[in-house]
Amino acid sequence: MLEIIQHDSVAELRMTDADNDNTLHPEALRAWHQALDEIEANPASSALLLTSSSDKTFSTGINLPWVQQQSAEQFMAFIADFDRLLLRLATFPMPTVGALNGNTYAGGALLAAALDFRFMRAERGRFCFAEVNIKVPFSAVMIEVVRLLPNTQAAYELAIGGAAWGGAECAARGIVDQAVPQAELFATALAKAQSLAGKHRPTLATIKRDFRASLAAMAREQGLIEARSTAAVAPPKL
Repeated sequence: MLEIIQHDSVAELRMTDADNDNTLHPEALRAWHQALDEIEANPASSALLLTSSSDKTFSTGINLPWVQQQSAEQFMAFIADFDRLLLRLATFPMPTVGALNGNTYAGGALLAAALDFRFMRAERGRFCFAEVNIKVPFSAVMIEVVRLLPNTQAAYELAIGGAAWGGAECAARGIVDQAVPQAELFATALAKAQSLAGKHRPTLATIKRDFRASLAAMAREQGLIEARSTAAVAPPKL
């Protein structure tokens, strides 16, 4: 379902369940948490690049055939675990970049929103928060993740309207950082990740989590990240 490929200091996390549109279900979430553990434990990694092996899909979110067989209690347990994954991505202690190569729907759009930067294929694929269309409200964590997108008014429009926007519109309206042709997508996203790699992890993590304070507080409540350090900071040695 997931493959980690190292590009010097950039860890590429590639979604490989293309036959199922990289959808999410309990087994997939376990694989996600395991992969993030592995990347975080590797001192050689200082940036994360999220990609997909599919030629048409980034991720379409929750696996609907699976979820339709679950009870309300089972579904809510899944949502709680998905929230934990979103919290981990949003507070991950290194820069995170996404290469959105195709349809990025619902939970897949939330994964993308939790990243620091997003690059999208210009000529194919849509970005859509489909939750309003399938009658699944956002959790409190999900709302905060949607608010991470650069243009919060455009993100709100997507969230309450359920429309599907292409790459050019997403770039023009501040949902993704740039829309590029498919042939240039991976290289563009990798270059961004490489430009951000090599930073001191604890310092970067503190800055990111302070910017995303509400999500960091939620992550700390669940024991996903450590408390913010109050130790004195030594003056820089230039």
